Amino acid sequence: MGSARSLITSFIMLIAIIFIGAYGYSFIEGWDYMDSVYMTVITIATVGYGEVHEVSRTGRIYTIFVIVGGVGFWVYVAGAAVQFMVEGRIMAIMGRRRVDKKISRMKNHYIVCGYGRIGRVLCNNLKTKPIDIIVVEKDESNIESMNDDDILFIMGDATDDENLIRAGIKDAKGLVAVLATDADNVYVVLTARQLNPNIHIIARAGGVKAKSKLLAAGADKVESPYEMGAASMAQRILRPTVTSFLDFAFARRRKDIQMEEIPVHSSSELVNIMLKDSGIRQRFNLIIIAIKKPDGTMLFNPSFEATIHGGDTVIAVGEEKNLQKLEKLLNPGGTW
Repeated sequence: MGSARSLITSFIMLIAIIFIGAYGYSFIEGWDYMDSVYMTVITIATVGYGEVHEVSRTGRIYTIFVIVGGVGFWVYVAGAAVQFMVEGRIMAIMGRRRVDKKISRMKNHYIVCGYGRIGRVLCNNLKTKPIDIIVVEKDESNIESMNDDDILFIMGDATDDENLIRAGIKDAKGLVAVLATDADNVYVVLTARQLNPNIHIIARAGGVKAKSKLLAAGADKVESPYEMGAASMAQRILRPTVTSFLDFAFARRRKDIQMEEIPVHSSSELVNIMLKDSGIRQRFNLIIIAIKKPDGTMLFNPSFEATIHGGDTVIAVGEEKNLQKLEKLLNPGGTW
């Protein structure tokens, strides 16, 4: 702010010097305003074009003061420009250090490698939940987008071990590789798996052949945007009502239809309680669609005698506020 204010002050000073200088020449020498302005400009600019008209003794004394004022002005402008550049650089460094410090304190966050079209949409969807996200991006043209989206990021190549370490991969919960090429995604997956054997990795595949390579490299899940897009279009033709419902549930366009998966902590008061005795339907007006067990098995449309256990994941549909209440009950403290 201070450096920007100095630049504004410099502009005002320039206008003032030109105006005062021109007025002085016009008053002392009787020149017209255009000649007076011209004389003032070439004097403070020290270009040495020569005098416009013969200058009187008084005019020469006045010119000395104009020159001194002009030199002082340019010294001030040079100082303001240096201040602007230095302060901007210092602020950038300090801002980067604050970001790096914040990243170093993160635990159980997600690292997104790449902020192209897919990466940006992915991050904006993840931000709807209280999830910490760090992006590793090498394309400087995406800096403005990341700043606009309020995304923490590290500029650098995600295939470089050091950048993943800076992003806190050893303490991260998951990594998503959505780089432009399959080769880069395979390399990132290999590197990430070596740096953190327990991290959950999701990778983008451009083709069918790349899927097997990414899985072999250590990805837990591989998705192809092209296959997903084609499958989605087919479902909209075959099951338009179902897909419309899912759009409402996942796009958050309506508050009364939301679908959420809620982990069940062992400390929840509903652990080892059957659904009929849990009061979920009566208290929160929610529909339990399925219960996922720790071993990955899925109990769809569970009966009223189904029991909730610690480590389960409950999939429910209903209003967002009621889903939040159920989440506080099933997962108190938001920890596993």
